[in-house]
Amino acid sequence: MKSTLPQPAPVEFKYLDTLTDLLDSRFRIPGTNIRFGLDFLVGLVPYAGDVVMFGFSGLLVISMARHGASGMVLVKMLGNILLDALVGSVPVLGDLFDLGFKANRRNYRLLKEHYHEGKHTGSAWPVVLAVGFSLLLMSVFIVFVGWKMFQWIFS
Repeated sequence: MKSTLPQPAPVEFKYLDTLTDLLDSRFRIPGTNIRFGLDFLVGLVPYAGDVVMFGFSGLLVISMARHGASGMVLVKMLGNILLDALVGSVPVLGDLFDLGFKANRRNYRLLKEHYHEGKHTGSAWPVVLAVGFSLLLMSVFIVFVGWKMFQWIFS
């Protein structure tokens, strides 16, 4: 089924493809097929590297949003970069995860599927509301447990 979504110009897709390639797969480990990019290299700097690359990935998602990605695509993209940042912050294991996960490349693929195949359309509000409600419940629970501990300690 052909999508009725407005198609970005090939130049716009080329720019995003080049940027995701730089971040995730520009370089190759000699003698292997393992590819990596600046996300992996900068991520080798503990914590600070992951924060910096999370920012760059976020800017890439904003650029994709400007090109008309639907709310559902944006939620999936943000999930990808959040997972990449959280797991990537674990020393050594996170760096190995970065070699295989390639969040920016996954996000670019989501954008292409959104346009070319009409996948991943729809509103993200149900997901956003569910996550917000879950966070609110967790916050209330944490405050409740903290209050009970406070009462137990000082009574």
